[in-house]
Amino acid sequence: MESEKIISELHFKAVRSSGAGGQNVNKVSSKVVLSFDLKNSHALSMEEKALLEIKLSSRLTSDQILILNCDEDRSQLKNKSIVTKRFLDIITAGLVIPMIRKATKIPKSVIRKRIKDKKNLSEIKKSRRKPEF
Repeated sequence: MESEKIISELHFKAVRSSGAGGQNVNKVSSKVVLSFDLKNSHALSMEEKALLEIKLSSRLTSDQILILNCDEDRSQLKNKSIVTKRFLDIITAGLVIPMIRKATKIPKSVIRKRIKDKKNLSEIKKSRRKPEF
């Protein structure tokens, strides 16, 4: 994955933030909306696209577009860098292939020890009982 190539495919849009904030909110477009078209991306291979499509299925629109918002800061530039970093984190996490778990065998010595301990405990409990005449 080439991050510079992917960043060049991003589309940014500045919008007015919602919520409280007084006159600054009404005048300044500081909220940044990032959109990334996964289906038409040239920076990702077909396998990477398929993997991201599966892993990010809840975040993608019906047109396979990933949309992220950021209105954490009053500065549009900071919001743009925050949302870009968040996007790269999501993409790199989505491209990680989990390792396949290898089933391990339980050693025979461990099985023997467990059975021996069970027999030992049953003997102790048997010795606590009232004697039968």
